[in-house]
Amino acid sequence: MSKLQAISLTLLLLWALSLQAGELDFQQITNEISVYQNVFDDGEDAGQTLQIVSINSVKILAWFNIEFTYDFNRDLAWKGKDDYYYELGVVKPVWRKISLNYQRVDGTFLEKPFNQIGVRYSF
Repeated sequence: MSKLQAISLTLLLLWALSLQAGELDFQQITNEISVYQNVFDDGEDAGQTLQIVSINSVKILAWFNIEFTYDFNRDLAWKGKDDYYYELGVVKPVWRKISLNYQRVDGTFLEKPFNQIGVRYSF
């Protein structure tokens, strides 16, 4: 079983347990779709970007945030080529403005997807 499958299975199990305990809730923070025309400093066309950002709080036994950012670029990275980049994260507040953060990152410009685990300070 891969790490991603194990994480998914654990989250599914926690969700199922929380349904029985009545400890499931959801709060929308922000969901955004943006469209950009990209221009280089010299005025040359640099393609277009479609960006999706979604940040929501979920309670499955405890509160945490699920954050998703996705950029799809048309004609940006290489002339005539399209590329993408995404981050999918889980953030658990632990003390005042300090949170633990896990993110999965992938994109066409990366050799392979990777995981980020860290600490976040919100100000």
